[in-house]
Amino acid sequence: MAENSKIEWTDHTFNPWWGCTKISVGPQGACEHCYAESLAKRVGYPHLWDGMRRTFGEKHWREPLKWDEQAQLQRRRFRVFCASMADVFDNDAPPGERERLWGLIQRTPHLDWLLLTKRIGNAGRMLPPEWLEKPRTNVWFGATLATRAEMLRDAPKLRALPAAIIFWSVEPMLGDFGEIPRELLPDWVIAGGESGALARPPHPDWLRSLRDQCATVGVAFHFKQWGEWVPMLGHTEGVPVSRKHTHADGTIMGRAGKKAAGRLLEGRVWDQFPQRAT
Repeated sequence: MAENSKIEWTDHTFNPWWGCTKISVGPQGACEHCYAESLAKRVGYPHLWDGMRRTFGEKHWREPLKWDEQAQLQRRRFRVFCASMADVFDNDAPPGERERLWGLIQRTPHLDWLLLTKRIGNAGRMLPPEWLEKPRTNVWFGATLATRAEMLRDAPKLRALPAAIIFWSVEPMLGDFGEIPRELLPDWVIAGGESGALARPPHPDWLRSLRDQCATVGVAFHFKQWGEWVPMLGHTEGVPVSRKHTHADGTIMGRAGKKAAGRLLEGRVWDQFPQRAT
């Protein structure tokens, strides 16, 4: 759980539990270099990606109730990313905790809950049936999509869910999405490169193409970060790089580190958000 999250596209993060099971590994897998697994190991929980889960007590579960009160007093809405250290639609969720989360969401109508998952195909059978019949206006559904194959497989499943907002998290972006069928595009796209010691360099054209296709149809686009790697041409003047990577077409990326790489795409910050449904 984190109040006033450092993640650029949310106000708070909330985790109903910690731990997950990897489902997308290998050179083109978003789970291959899982930041959450690395963080859990650093703080003393080495087995949460081997079947174990960490759960929390009453104090933890009361925090969103406080945020909801604050949002009501301030006459605004807070976005809550759920879950940064788990997957809400995990087959191996701790017993009862997912149902507890549904109850919490219903008790916090002034919060917009962003449920991001790599298992969007599980959502229909794990959500409360009444949510499928009458969508919760404070629930946004998101799918993590790293490659075109994942996009074509999971975007239709996401589209089929009744939701206030649907969104994609294309982070890390590990391949060119190519031409995206317009009927699959969501309300909001978050995109970025990979961070961490083993980060794989994206190609700038992948991100530009995704942004341009969003702009064409009015989809909000949020560029979160380059990650460890930035384009050497037109971006890294004065930024030291430790090594370089050359893509097949000759585009050169430099490893500058997440902070130095920044989040400018063609000279500007892309911080667009979707217009919330009423």
